[in-house]
Amino acid sequence: MLPGQPGSGDRFSEAIMPNQATTSSDAPHLPRSAPIEAYGKGGFAFADMSHRGSLLCLPDGIWAWPVTKLTEIDEYSLDRVFKAANSIDTLIVGTGTDVWLPPRGLREALRAVHVVLDAMQTGPAIRTYNIMLGERRRVAAALIAVP
Repeated sequence: MLPGQPGSGDRFSEAIMPNQATTSSDAPHLPRSAPIEAYGKGGFAFADMSHRGSLLCLPDGIWAWPVTKLTEIDEYSLDRVFKAANSIDTLIVGTGTDVWLPPRGLREALRAVHVVLDAMQTGPAIRTYNIMLGERRRVAAALIAVP
């Protein structure tokens, strides 16, 4: 696929994702997992919809995630991951455009519930998430939106 086309998991243009409002709610945007089709311009496209802001992709749904900076990633911001830990083996954290070494305490807390944490920039995180999802692996992703 060409960059910017749905399904490519690549960055996209305003034509693919027009201005969308960021929302926060207790309801998921989508009540199931789905591959990320495109990203950039501060948001993501998936399942024929788009979202401005960061995302938390779990086996039971795709949720708005209020995290915008690496310093905001902690047990509290990943509460949904801990609650769904029995259906997750790997958590991929998309760190925006920055590189991040997760704090030891967070790694240990996730390990205690049998979830492996793998952090990388958001682009590679999306591609890895999509591949693992396609392989029907027990994967989740916490993705910081990139400009």
